Amino acid sequence: MSKSKRLMELMLTVNRKRKFTVGELAREFGVSQRTILRDLQELGELGVPLYSEVGPHGGYQVLRERLLPPIAFTEEEAVSIFFAVHALRHYSSLPFEAKSSAALKKFYAFLPEDVRERIDQMKNRVDFITPVRNAPAPFLSVLLDAAVRQNVLLIRYEAREKNSDREIQPIGIYTRNGLWYCSAYCRLSEGMRVFRCDRIHSAVPSAAEPLDLRHVHLENKVSAEHKRRDEVPVFAELTREGVEACEAEPWPEPRLTVREDGSGWLHGTVSKEDVPYFAKFFIGLGSEAAVERSPELLAEMKALLSRLLGKYS
Repeated sequence: MSKSKRLMELMLTVNRKRKFTVGELAREFGVSQRTILRDLQELGELGVPLYSEVGPHGGYQVLRERLLPPIAFTEEEAVSIFFAVHALRHYSSLPFEAKSSAALKKFYAFLPEDVRERIDQMKNRVDFITPVRNAPAPFLSVLLDAAVRQNVLLIRYEAREKNSDREIQPIGIYTRNGLWYCSAYCRLSEGMRVFRCDRIHSAVPSAAEPLDLRHVHLENKVSAEHKRRDEVPVFAELTREGVEACEAEPWPEPRLTVREDGSGWLHGTVSKEDVPYFAKFFIGLGSEAAVERSPELLAEMKALLSRLLGKYS
């Protein structure tokens, strides 16, 4: 095996093992320990973060911030990756500890000159428009980590001009129209809820026992939801304009179904405490929505309209 090939395979091996001894690597690669020591020194000079431990159980270990091995991209793959990361620049908050701009600069710097020129020509001719929001969401990484590790968080949440403390078990975060949302099981509501991440003012680990939500994620959260108490049915026929208005909303429920002509309907259930919100929403749609078979929601809409009529009569 040539030295260059051995170094490449050695880089892949130490990234995979994380902890190892010189003897183990020497036996695996069929070379002397002195050769492995020289190779490890070269990897260190190339930037692989290694440190040694002395003693009978010592050896080498890769630091937590390990380097990824080199990956070969085609020109089209490199351009698509650049613009995928480039699109994130509109977000003031991201769930990743490292800044995406730093990773993008490093990636761009190592591209061939002709590929960089092509990207330079394209940067001002293609964009992924996202509304610029002045609403920071500082706990994105905490929420994402809790979703991955199946942890419960105690959050301070701002809703309807009041704050509340809630224990939630996140299942994922997503962004829409420039804002970040967290889908989570809420112990206060005893069901799946969606929280605006910029309205979460604190998020700390809770000692509460987590539910087994390992198989629940953003793609199947609706079908896998735990049923809430005090749910009320919601059904509304929608015009084409009504469908467009509902498509901009991040609700997990009620669900939107669209017909071929662009019209559609909303159907599902919502928590009773959310009925006032949906009453205002449907009144705002005016003639673009017709609420049916939803007695609690219709009663709230009539009461709201009666109060408005009394205010302006």
